[in-house]
Amino acid sequence: LKMFWLWLYLPLHLLMASCLCHSIKAPTTSSQQSFKSNLFNFYHSLILADGKETTIHLLKDIPKRYYFVLEEGRALAPFSITVTPCDVPIEWSILVYKPPPGKAAPGHHDTQEVSKSHKASSMVSTIFNYKGNSVETYMGMSSHSALYLLEFLSTERDTHITVYLTTDTTSGHLYPELPGDPRIDVIGIGHTTVTLAWKHSPSVLQHSEGIQYCLLVNEKHNYKSLCAAETAIRSSGMKLPPTVALSLSPYLLEPQQVMILSNSELSIINKVSSGEVRQVCMGTKNTYTVPSLSPSTQYYFDVFIVNLLTNASAAYTGTFARTLEEPEPKVTELKDGKVVHVVLDGKKQKFYSLQYQARHKKIHFTFQLCQGQIRVHITRNGKTVASENLSGLRYFSLKGKLLDTYSVQLRSTEESNSSVKVLASPHFHKPLFPLLPESLKIKSFSKLRTCRSVTIAWLGTQEESKYCVYRKRIEEDQIWRELQSADRCSGPESRHKSEKVLCKYFYDLNLQRAVTTETIKGLEAGTLYLFDVYLFGPSGIPVRYHSKVVRTRKKC
Repeated sequence: LKMFWLWLYLPLHLLMASCLCHSIKAPTTSSQQSFKSNLFNFYHSLILADGKETTIHLLKDIPKRYYFVLEEGRALAPFSITVTPCDVPIEWSILVYKPPPGKAAPGHHDTQEVSKSHKASSMVSTIFNYKGNSVETYMGMSSHSALYLLEFLSTERDTHITVYLTTDTTSGHLYPELPGDPRIDVIGIGHTTVTLAWKHSPSVLQHSEGIQYCLLVNEKHNYKSLCAAETAIRSSGMKLPPTVALSLSPYLLEPQQVMILSNSELSIINKVSSGEVRQVCMGTKNTYTVPSLSPSTQYYFDVFIVNLLTNASAAYTGTFARTLEEPEPKVTELKDGKVVHVVLDGKKQKFYSLQYQARHKKIHFTFQLCQGQIRVHITRNGKTVASENLSGLRYFSLKGKLLDTYSVQLRSTEESNSSVKVLASPHFHKPLFPLLPESLKIKSFSKLRTCRSVTIAWLGTQEESKYCVYRKRIEEDQIWRELQSADRCSGPESRHKSEKVLCKYFYDLNLQRAVTTETIKGLEAGTLYLFDVYLFGPSGIPVRYHSKVVRTRKKC
């Protein structure tokens, strides 16, 4: 026995050259010639670690080989090998070598005698081979007198795989267990949502800590492993914004990637060339409603059970579903000179349609964006004449024929509420909205700040108009909400009377000098204030400048 182990760790190419040159059968036709031609280079094979997941990189058409043996003294022992392709299909096989019974150690064999012997063919046999991209596990019984060789080959392109070998099948599993029925059920479909359910993994029921479900949503196809899904996402070249980072595990994320925590759920949303790819980890819940999907779009859903301690995962059988078509939006009639205020719920109603029949050849559309982000699309008799994202106050002057039919479609481009005021009129010389300056920004002068006062400035126009200034004391944690949720169409009537500072009229025919300043006094030291300016036109409809937050000095 000692001679056998001494022989086993001699340079392995001598062993294989003397005993195997006429007996090895390659795992597949495509790799047979390559395997035989590299027979004498067998000593380049690596030892496969026991009880550890190994990542192996494969070059196209170049086989890679690993081997393993059992500990001395174990007659028969179970073992398992799990191979996970992380990209394209691969070919892999397991060969076993057993010395002829009753023979001396192979180092004492006569090479010519063995090479001619018909018994040599029984010394090496292929016990398993596979071609594909599914996760595959082989389980068998090993003898301590056997040497196992694993060969891997990629014929499509360079790729990588993971391999897990274990000879200890009694002390638990590296990979989380799948239920007897690993299918994902689609239990609800809406215009923008899909609800999924799946049976619990035994691993979750036994060890809830460190185990959780992760869902992958994409518009391309299902993935057979989390490794394959992550490879596809990385190869698409997407990058995420530097938002709040909560690392699920190094196995799941690239260094530049992040996950967002919302309602106790970890999620990633990536925009890639083939559509949106979404990863959501929801703990141990086995139902989930995927929100904010596009109507009439087919999505593919994959659920993975992930062991956060080992980074190992197992894939449920993926499914797919098509969201329902968006219902026809309600059409509202636009009338000359009448302002229509449209409010869009980003989650329930994303579209709104308006229709206008021209009684004049020249028509003017005015849009005042109040909240959120909205895209406008205007058609005349079915043909597009304008399409863009709205910002502030926007005018469109269009020329056509009498009785032309104009359709205006408004679409919210974000999940929060959006609103806009719309006006159609043939009389541009009598606008309801005031003439706007080049910029609606409010400027503050840092050098003129004191503990009790702040000086601000804003641009005016060539038309005499009324401007009203308002102030509001706020806290640090209110800044973002005040700036983002401000309704730019609301007038001073929504403000408390105590917030009003002053109203004034001014204009200048020279636009270079159409600027005014105001010093607001009576403030408290070291305090944050929100300043607003409202511009009123001839019709009395206000336009709100962009709010400005300024802190007074602490010490003077």
